[in-house]
Amino acid sequence: MNPVLPFDDVTADLASVGGKGASLAKLARAGLPVPGGFHITTGAYRAFVAPFRGEIDPEDPEGVAALFARHEIPAPIAGEIERAYAELGADVPVAVRSSATAEDLPQMSFAGQQDTYLGIRGDALLEAVKSCWASLWNPRAIAYRDHNHVPHEDVALAVVVQRLVDADASGIMFTADPVTGDRGTTVINASWGLGEAIVGGQVTPDTITVSGGAVTKATTADKTLMTVRTPTGTEERPVPDEMRRAPVLTPGEAVELAALGAHVQELYGVPMDVEWAMRKGAFAVLQARPITGLLPPVEEWNDSRKGDHLWTAGNFGEAIPDVMTPITWSFVRLFIHEAMSGSATPGFDMAGNIGGRFYMNLTPMYSLIKALRLKSLSGPLEDVFGKIPPGLDVPRLKLLRWEFFRQGVPAAIRVRLRVRRHLKGMRAFLATARGRCEELRATVAACGSAAELTDLYERQIQPYAVTSWRMLEAGGRQGGTALLLTRSKLRKMMGDLDAEAMLTGVNAAGDLASMGLVVGLSRLARGEIDREEFARTYGHRGPHEFEVSIPRPGEDPGWIDAQLAALRDLRTGTETLLARQKQAREAAWARFAARYPGKVAGMRERVRRWGEVVRDRESTRSEAVRAFWALRAFVVRAGELTGHGDDLFYLYLEELPAVLRGDTAALERVPVRRATYERYAALPPYPALIIGHFDPVRWAADPDRRADLYDARGHTVPVSDTVTGFPGAPGVVEGIARVLAGPEEGDRLKPGEILVTTLTNVGWTPMFPRAAAVVTDLGAPLSHASIVARELGIPAVVGTGNATMRLHDGDRIRVDGEHGTVELLT
Repeated sequence: MNPVLPFDDVTADLASVGGKGASLAKLARAGLPVPGGFHITTGAYRAFVAPFRGEIDPEDPEGVAALFARHEIPAPIAGEIERAYAELGADVPVAVRSSATAEDLPQMSFAGQQDTYLGIRGDALLEAVKSCWASLWNPRAIAYRDHNHVPHEDVALAVVVQRLVDADASGIMFTADPVTGDRGTTVINASWGLGEAIVGGQVTPDTITVSGGAVTKATTADKTLMTVRTPTGTEERPVPDEMRRAPVLTPGEAVELAALGAHVQELYGVPMDVEWAMRKGAFAVLQARPITGLLPPVEEWNDSRKGDHLWTAGNFGEAIPDVMTPITWSFVRLFIHEAMSGSATPGFDMAGNIGGRFYMNLTPMYSLIKALRLKSLSGPLEDVFGKIPPGLDVPRLKLLRWEFFRQGVPAAIRVRLRVRRHLKGMRAFLATARGRCEELRATVAACGSAAELTDLYERQIQPYAVTSWRMLEAGGRQGGTALLLTRSKLRKMMGDLDAEAMLTGVNAAGDLASMGLVVGLSRLARGEIDREEFARTYGHRGPHEFEVSIPRPGEDPGWIDAQLAALRDLRTGTETLLARQKQAREAAWARFAARYPGKVAGMRERVRRWGEVVRDRESTRSEAVRAFWALRAFVVRAGELTGHGDDLFYLYLEELPAVLRGDTAALERVPVRRATYERYAALPPYPALIIGHFDPVRWAADPDRRADLYDARGHTVPVSDTVTGFPGAPGVVEGIARVLAGPEEGDRLKPGEILVTTLTNVGWTPMFPRAAAVVTDLGAPLSHASIVARELGIPAVVGTGNATMRLHDGDRIRVDGEHGTVELLT
């Protein structure tokens, strides 16, 4: 093997010139602007170490360095190096860079493990080459090889000798965003002088983002140091004051550099990490390597791009708290279309998917309120979806009153007629829904072919689910005004504490569905029902009941065991809490009778009707969720019959029929969608309120991120210094706060502690008997936390927006559920 090769030699490959050298050779052969130079091959290294190879001890790096320093480079090799150097020009300053054979690989970069020497001239070149060779055995390189299981005997070191660019500016360019993995974005770091100050972390560079041929974001840093060339090498110097805060690159230069990066990426076929330099406006590529550790390519699931709308995770977002797989999002879209048929009105895009999570768009609703001048509806809207922070400018659609009447009134009439029609069949549906779901799941399990399963879905499963969701719409829309007015009237007559007590006990005439899991577990613990009956009756409810890729509690014996174990630890059981609340309810009614003796019968009838409406809303919601169990059974069976297993959760519903027919083209997108799902699922829950375009990955990477609000317009609404929200359930209690990120952390909540979390749904219900009180970021008077806490007589403050930001594990707090306040005591 020749000891020296020209930069663009066709034989310059990984084995002969190492990873860095092979990359530079490839760039040079492609005609990219690479400064001139030559390779000193691995053959030269092996010839140099051959006389003392057996003396190299990886356990003694200092001894290896001394060993290399004592030996001279063989004269023939030294002569070839000197001739190649002379061809670059007289006394030309060069960069001498190490290039290992296990370097700049897609899976391992080894960047920075061996040494580089800048500004080398004349006789110093041979000593710099020996120092590079010795750096193959420095502690960093040895440790890195050990960590990556690369045998020491398998590596050798080449050296790249490259004309040193006396750079005005330099830096690093990533042809894909190294944070988000976005392949459509180039991220450039730029600083003054040579690039060593950036590589060594001695300076914070400018950061420029280029996408679609334009600069989309630019941050100019305060650059205090720069590496400059000197007659004897390089040194660090202060950046002149007038340059410290000046941008290194103009927008045009950044776009030009990004285009150069695109050519490099096209050459390699993968996103690249490119070191560059600029001299008098001309760019040079110093080296390039694949970006290691880059997140896999992903899709973007993000309806926040649709405009400056106000999105909320309240209400349905509480019921659907997870990042959704594509098949679940398909079912949820169908669910929203049927359960909120008004959302399908043209121009009223009410539901969205932001980073895989479900959000409702409030901008159309607030726009209607403004167009019709119905300010009185703002309060009821907040009762359903949660409070809007004071001072927040809610973006609105440009909607004229006549446009609303032309589009909205006919749609409202259609919804009203549809609800009236479905209410007539609601009782009969509720009486048979559970049995129908069991029957369908059994039929799905018995399907012997994909064609049979497809036919079953079209003829029976989807119609059953659609009917369930239409009944939810009917049950949810009946008595809406009565719900709010009855509570409001009772509060005025009796005060919040007695009013809320008088409105509890809906489960006396039949289990309230939100209480189902905790009541069912208690019955199971007492032996009143067996596990099979528990699974049939309550097993469709849980913390992830809409996500069809996750087993229901009725399918998961381990989940049931964990909840039963937690019940055994309670000092005060569910029955005791319900009995205590019954006493409070009866006492409140007695006070009402004493104060309004002639109004007892009328108010009891009004509350009975109120309870009936609440029960219907809860029952239809429960059956709407049960339908998702049948849908899960369908997708699971489809995976079994096609042999594609859980890959089918990453298809959209419209793609599934083709796969069931044997066309697997849609499955090509599964790896990307699975990676997208996993990336979003790894992020913390997004803000309760979002305005405008929201990037979940960049938000999560921001140490100053807010969990209550994100406003892309840059408007600032200060985070409240106090923790206040809706009075969810009355009562005052002091205790230790236990801040939980999700229901899977439920075992951390000890009896008598105060549950603090972002939101709760039915899956959290088994924890409530353990809690002295409940505090949530999301929620409203009709939310799950409020309903269950009232029934159990547990104080609750919901919809605070900032509880999980202001309160910490172990804080001692005072919860006032009557006034909606939380006070930090210690």
